[in-house]
Amino acid sequence: MLLQILSHTPEWVFGLFALLVWLGARQLREGTVGLMRVSLMPLAMIGLSLYGVWSAFGNSPMALVGWAAAAAVATMATQAIALPAVTRFDAATRSFRMAGSAVPLVLMMGIFFTKYVVGVLMAMHPELTHQASFAVGISTLYGAFSGMFFGRALRLWKLALREVRELRGLRSPSAA
Repeated sequence: MLLQILSHTPEWVFGLFALLVWLGARQLREGTVGLMRVSLMPLAMIGLSLYGVWSAFGNSPMALVGWAAAAAVATMATQAIALPAVTRFDAATRSFRMAGSAVPLVLMMGIFFTKYVVGVLMAMHPELTHQASFAVGISTLYGAFSGMFFGRALRLWKLALREVRELRGLRSPSAA
């Protein structure tokens, strides 16, 4: 059965999988990440997540509410987690020095495999589209992934704003 499922998978899906593994694996190592990439990656993953909800369940209000509620809760929960001590923002280069982490890879794979499994299930059992519990459950999972991505980026944006404010405070005439 698995070989049959894989043989009916469009080739571009394997390319997307490889791209996401590559992007996630790059984040396993400590390094420098630009502000633009820190901003674009969560937006891309949120877009992929919302596309997963829309493509599977259309504009189902309950699915969208489940997605939004889970995204909000996961965003808030992620805010409670401190950034690694080595994380720094350099305002001059608009980049972050960050510790390596498996979290982005896990989140990307979570969204990818959720979308893939849902696609397979819906192809095999189209009636699932109309089951509210399935729609809300899957949408909630997508929302949780999105919220974690957004929450991680939000922590970095807050660090950047704090660093810029401190830098401006040091240079202002009132600070002298």
